[in-house]
Amino acid sequence: MNNATPNTIPEYLEALRYELRDADPALLQDALYDAEEYLRSELAENPGMDEARLLASIAGSYGAPAEVAAIYRDTEVQVAQALRTPPPAPRASLAGRFFGVMADSRAWTALFYMLLSLATGLVYFTVVVAGLSTSAGLAVLIIGIPVVILFVGIVRLLSLVEGRLVESMLGERMPRRPLYVGRGQPLMTRIGAMFTDPRTWSTMLYMVLMMPLGILYFTVAVTGLSTSVGMVAGAIAVVLDLAGLVHVDGNLQLGPFDNAWIGAPVMAVLGVLVLFVTLHLARGIGRLHGGLAKHLLVKTAQH
Repeated sequence: MNNATPNTIPEYLEALRYELRDADPALLQDALYDAEEYLRSELAENPGMDEARLLASIAGSYGAPAEVAAIYRDTEVQVAQALRTPPPAPRASLAGRFFGVMADSRAWTALFYMLLSLATGLVYFTVVVAGLSTSAGLAVLIIGIPVVILFVGIVRLLSLVEGRLVESMLGERMPRRPLYVGRGQPLMTRIGAMFTDPRTWSTMLYMVLMMPLGILYFTVAVTGLSTSVGMVAGAIAVVLDLAGLVHVDGNLQLGPFDNAWIGAPVMAVLGVLVLFVTLHLARGIGRLHGGLAKHLLVKTAQH
C-alpha cells in the first residue's frame, strides 16, 4: 500500500481499510461506513467540486486515513473500557471458580440470550425462508427485482439487530453501523455486489441456523432452571409438610432417600448446584455463539 494522497472516495476508503487491516472487523465496518457517509455528504453539499479537491480540502477537518484509523483505535479502547462489565473477582480455588459464576453478569445475560433465542431464531428463520421462496417465485417477473433487494435489505437490518443483541448480552464486539456498500457505484453494480458478497449468504446461513440453535439453547436453559427450581421448591415443600406448616396432597418423592429430613436438604443442595452448572453452561455457550456470530455476520465484511 503506497502513501499517496487519495484522489477519490473509493481510494480513501481503501486506504482506511489498509490502515485498519489488523483491527477488529466490526470496528473496520463502522469506520468505513462513517467515512463514506461523511465524505459523500460533503461531496453532495459541494456539487461543483471533484473528489480530489474535496479530499484535499477536508484533510484538515476529517483527517488522513492513517489519522482517522488512529482515532478509531483510541476511541475503541475508551469505549470498550467504559462499556465493559466489571469482571468477577479472581478465584484461586476450584470451588471459588465454580461458585463465583453467580457474580458474573455475563453468565446471566448469556442465560437470558438463550431464553430469547427461541423467539429470535423463529423470526430469522421465517424471514429467510419466506424471503427466499418469494424471491424465487417472482424471479421471472419485473417486480421480483425490488422484492429481492428489499429481502436482502431486511436480512442486513436483522443482522445489525442481532449484532447488538450479541454484543450487549454475550460481550462479542459487533458492528454498530450498517455494512459498507460502495454507495458511489452505479445501482446495478451495487445490486450485483450484494449477491456476490459472501457475507450476504453467511448471514442467511446464520439466521437459518438460529432456528435449531434457538430451540437447543431455550431447551437447555429452561431444563436447567426448571430442574433447579423444582428440586429446591420440592425440598422446601417437604420440610414445611413435615413441620406441619402446610399440607401437601399426595406423596413427595425424594429419590433414593427414605428419610425425608435427610433427603430434603440433599435435594435442595443438588438443586442449587444445578443452577450453578446451568450458569457455567450458559457462559460457555455464550462465548461459543459469540464467536459463531462474529464469523458469519462480520468476518466477510473486510473482504
